[in-house]
Amino acid sequence: MNAGLVVERDGPVTTLRLDRPDRLNALDYALVRELYAALGALHADLSQRVVVLTGTGRAFCSGIDLKEQAAGAAWDPSVGHVQERYALQQAVSGLVSALRRIPQPVVAMVGGVAAGGGLSLACAADLRVAEPTASFSAAFVKLGASGGDLGSTYFLPRIIGWERAAEILYTGRTVDAAEAERIGLVGRVVPAGEGLATAHALAAEIATTAPMSVRMTKSLLDLSRDGASLDQVLEFENRTQVLLTGTADFAEGVRAVGERRLPTFTDH
Repeated sequence: MNAGLVVERDGPVTTLRLDRPDRLNALDYALVRELYAALGALHADLSQRVVVLTGTGRAFCSGIDLKEQAAGAAWDPSVGHVQERYALQQAVSGLVSALRRIPQPVVAMVGGVAAGGGLSLACAADLRVAEPTASFSAAFVKLGASGGDLGSTYFLPRIIGWERAAEILYTGRTVDAAEAERIGLVGRVVPAGEGLATAHALAAEIATTAPMSVRMTKSLLDLSRDGASLDQVLEFENRTQVLLTGTADFAEGVRAVGERRLPTFTDH
């Protein structure tokens, strides 16, 4: 266990839990560095098949820790003020890229506040499960900064559509769990206390499929979301299918269907 991040492994599923409940799991400098280390380890560990991202207590994540900045702490004290602020912004925003680059699908379980950068972290996940206490907001726009933070103007329109995303980002208003489910910001809302179990059950279901199939599917979904043309997506899908049908796991899947049993995938 680290100071602000709890990393738990259960078979092929890793849970990353932001653990600063007294600060609503705000991202301080130490937590940012811990997240980079954890995501770097996951990128290199194909035995881990799915990641669950959540937070301790009554928040998922409330974004960057402004209290730490107000106290005068510097991300990089060796450079000027503007340069240091920009380096910090790049480092924090880079977390969403790191989350997308890992080969494992990410399931976010939001059980409370997801504000500012916390909204963006939730949006960067592949799937989102929420409890009734979940809430989402682009908080910075109400402070006089931009509603576009850590990729929110990239992810949110792609998830819920331009019109709804624009309203949320322009106004900074809070979206509760019921509305989030209605507009497609989360896939499902489950009863209080059942969110983590639901996220883990979903992760376990994903982990029953062939490992490379899931990794390649995540890659294809990213390609499609990033605006590739239909012809480009079809070409990459064609290459992926040819690649995967040559694996031992595909042969095992076909045998299992014929033998009316569950397949045993080995990532070969």
